[in-house]
Amino acid sequence: MARTPATSRRALLFGTAAVSAGALLTACTSNETKDQEPAADNAPVADDKPGKAVTIGFAGPQADHGWLNAINDNAKSRAKKYSDVTLEITEGSNDTAAQIGQIQTLINKKVDVLVILPADGKALTQVGLQAMRAGIPVINLDRVFASPQAYRCWIGGDNYGMGLNAGHYIGEQLKGKKNAKVVELAGLDNLELTQQRTKGFDDALKNYPNIRKVARQAADFTVESGQAKMAQLLQAQSNFDALWNHDDDQGVGALRAIDQAGRDDFLMVGGAGAKSAMDAIKAGNSVLKATVLYPPTMAASAIDLARALGQSKGVGGLAEFEIPSSLTLYSAVVTKDNVDQYLPTGFI
Repeated sequence: MARTPATSRRALLFGTAAVSAGALLTACTSNETKDQEPAADNAPVADDKPGKAVTIGFAGPQADHGWLNAINDNAKSRAKKYSDVTLEITEGSNDTAAQIGQIQTLINKKVDVLVILPADGKALTQVGLQAMRAGIPVINLDRVFASPQAYRCWIGGDNYGMGLNAGHYIGEQLKGKKNAKVVELAGLDNLELTQQRTKGFDDALKNYPNIRKVARQAADFTVESGQAKMAQLLQAQSNFDALWNHDDDQGVGALRAIDQAGRDDFLMVGGAGAKSAMDAIKAGNSVLKATVLYPPTMAASAIDLARALGQSKGVGGLAEFEIPSSLTLYSAVVTKDNVDQYLPTGFI
């Protein structure tokens, strides 16, 4: 996923493929000792034993959204698991100049590896390049820098996949219904991630000729905007069969509008993986039946990758000498059937 510059809220989660990726990464970062088979041709395998001490610098934007706060928590919690990792974490800022200054401080401290979730990927590209030129490898988290030379590895979510999987889930629920109608509550339309989520959704619906998208409203990832825009959708559409909402935070407001309108004649699919959404899915007492993940656990995996990189290890389960240059996490669909598995990853 190529993420564009974000707003201060979030320019914006642990699926089955992400679990697989996490299993690979855990193989190179756990402190528990296990017997391992050597990689092909004696390539170095990342083992589970504590190794070379690694200082990881972590710089992200201000945690003014539940997802971003979960990013910070995941990074801190993961680092604490490793006796050979020291985490230097910045305060976080949505001001690009301030974040650049924070990263330059980490560079001057000569940390071994940097993990950077930029407030604005394009604007912070130069400081990523500065770190790489100083011999400090960068793990670029989620919002991608404008140049691949500014990072050693990118790890993030799949916005197109979110829309695609939401569309396929809705399609399967409605495939037996003639002339089915769906509506979409999108995020900020000027963000590429929003456009990618919508494109994935539309592409999925092409597989279901009985379904037609009849309306779309763009909100801005807040409870207030979700409530206002959902109210407009409900007024404009007297009947439809499914709603795809891009963000669980704005989904809180959307559910308020739905309750106020007394509507329960459709199913709703959320996005991102908030704990509140998972709780509602588990309770089964609302129109919200599923959410498509955009896992904040990516920050924990970024720490895993940074540790492996700092110790000159590859990823357990892969034959290569080096960690991958990119890792895109899968957008799993969480339903009542599997919500208990994913509930620990839900963000507040």
